[in-house]
Order: sequence, then structure tokens, then C-alpha cells
Amino acid sequence: MSRLGQTCLGAAAGLVIDRLVGEPPAETHPVAAFGKAMGRVEQALWADRRTAGVAYAAVGVAIGVAGGRVMKSTAMAVAVAAAGRELRRVAMSIGEAAASGDLAAARAELPTLVGRDPAELDESGIAAAVIESVAENSVDAVIAPAFWGAVAGAPGAAVYRAVNTMDAMVGRRDERYSNFGWAAARLDDAANYIPARVFAALVVVLKQERARQIVDAVRQDAPAHPSPNAGVAEAAVAAALDRELGGPLSYEGVAEERPFLGSGARPESDDIEAAVLLAGRVEIAAVGLLVLIWLVDWLFDRNGG
Repeated sequence: MSRLGQTCLGAAAGLVIDRLVGEPPAETHPVAAFGKAMGRVEQALWADRRTAGVAYAAVGVAIGVAGGRVMKSTAMAVAVAAAGRELRRVAMSIGEAAASGDLAAARAELPTLVGRDPAELDESGIAAAVIESVAENSVDAVIAPAFWGAVAGAPGAAVYRAVNTMDAMVGRRDERYSNFGWAAARLDDAANYIPARVFAALVVVLKQERARQIVDAVRQDAPAHPSPNAGVAEAAVAAALDRELGGPLSYEGVAEERPFLGSGARPESDDIEAAVLLAGRVEIAAVGLLVLIWLVDWLFDRNGG
């Protein structure tokens, strides 16, 4: 069996482990430890220059490579890097609160998923925020860790999680991080470029009755999104559910114009469950695809290829 076959099987196993077990407690989670370490690196290296941010990102990538080599197991690295189970659990919790009419509880929990201001969001606004997060983070927390685990084994999955974590920490366009966080943000864009499109392709496969609408939304609506990857995932889910996502929002009191994605009605709280179910099916499809690659590789090797 080739190395690709082995890493694909390991990546599939990692997603299954996360799906069955979930994330370790925060106090023992390697990603949390990495975040604390990078906080200290930021204190030591911060300067309002891109070169300082490049140094910061290089340290983070080096830690990711070392961590992956220590873990060795692709399955373990992907399981640590993935967070699909927790993403879907939190989304359902917010959806249930909103559906029951407890918008205060839904708004209180929303910041665990998204960075936008929840105070003024109505039920539809909460639903849109959750569905957009489920779409975007199904790439970040499911498809991308598995993709990079399959491509580069345990170091690939670990480096991806390091890059994604650094982007979450410093990849913002504000006064402090617009220069310092530039390298981490660009690395994250590059790391998610293929996984976002794999996610959209799997959505098309799973929702074939709306394949044309999904492809059209990704082609026509996603390019206007400020993220080259989040827009693809969100547009695919919007069209798959026949709902309209996106539109104006507010981050830390600053209004931001976002493109509308999809052409259906605005979402309601019940649509959150549909999005979560779709995301779960995408994860299962990703596992199936990885296992299929392993099986083809195994058969090819067995037949002397």
C-alpha cells in the first residue's frame, strides 16, 4: 500500500474518532496549548509590520510540524485537529433555543460560533449566522484537517490546525493585526482553498436535485464574499437549502456589507437543523471518499500495480 493510501485511511479514521468521541477537554486539548504558546510568541514578536507577522507564522508552522511528527499517527492528528461533532452540537443547541423562542439564550451562545454582534439579531438573523458558521467551519473543522492529513500525514493535519488557529488569533483586519496578522491570514486562505471547493463538490453530490442552483450560487455569489473560501461554502449551503444567507452585519459595532448568497427565503431557526444534518452527511461522504481512495490503492497494490 502506498503512503497516500495509508494517510487517507488514517484521515478517515480521525474523522470517525472525532464524530464518536468529540474533542478532549479544553485543559488538555493540544490546540488550546498551542494557542497559549502562540499568545506568548505574539508578545515577544509583535510589531506593526508584515515581517514580524511572517516570523510569528513561521514559528507556528514549525510547532505544527514538530507536533505532527511527535504524534506520528495521521488518525490521531486528524482527530485532534477536527471539531465537527462540537460544531454541530453547538449549532443545534443555539437552534433549539431560538426555535423555542428563547432568543436571549441563543444570542448568549452565538459568540461561541461567530464573531458578529448578536444583540440586535432576530430569529432569522441568528439562524443565518449559525448556518453560515456551520458551512464555513465544516471546511475548517472537518474537510481541511482530513484533506491535509491525507496529503501530508500527521504533520499536515497538525500544521493545518496551527495555521487555522493563528488566523483565528491574529488574522483580523484591525489596527493591531492588519499587518501583523497578514501572513497567518494568507496562509489560512491558501490552506482552505481546495478543501472549501471539495466541501462544495460534496454538497452537490449529496443534493443532486439542486446541483445547478448550488453551482450557480458558488460561481455567481461567492466571489463577492470577502473570504475566498467561506463564500464558497456558505453559497453552496444556501443554495442546497434554498435559503438566502449573507447580507449586512456588524462586527464589534462596525457595520459591514456582505453579499447575499443564494436566492431563497431568509432562513428560520428550523433551517439550522437542516444545515447541521447536511454538514453531518458531508462528513460521512468525506470519510467514504477517503476510504474509497484507500481501497483503490490497496487493490492496485494487491494486483501488482
